[in-house]
Amino acid sequence: MKINLHIERIVLDGLPVASHRRDLVLLALESELTLLLRASGLAPDLMSGGAMQNVRVNPIRLMSRSAPRDLGKQIAAAIHGGIADSGTNVTPSGGEMKA
Repeated sequence: MKINLHIERIVLDGLPVASHRRDLVLLALESELTLLLRASGLAPDLMSGGAMQNVRVNPIRLMSRSAPRDLGKQIAAAIHGGIADSGTNVTPSGGEMKA
């Protein structure tokens, strides 16, 4: 199975990490999300392709001294929970999502 995932933008309000360490968070996020997708895949309605305008995820618990790697892993798990849920709202590739 091959999964191509493109994340255009991630909004992380209140992330307790210095801007120069942001890349460490993103690297950990990418690595962990890859592992999670390999282990348990996507929601069935995403398996044939599609686009999501946004993904709502459950909040994560941020500690003031969380390591960038730990933050990336938590964020990846939250994103995976949003795209592995069978109740996702997906538009076929190239289509538009309507609210």
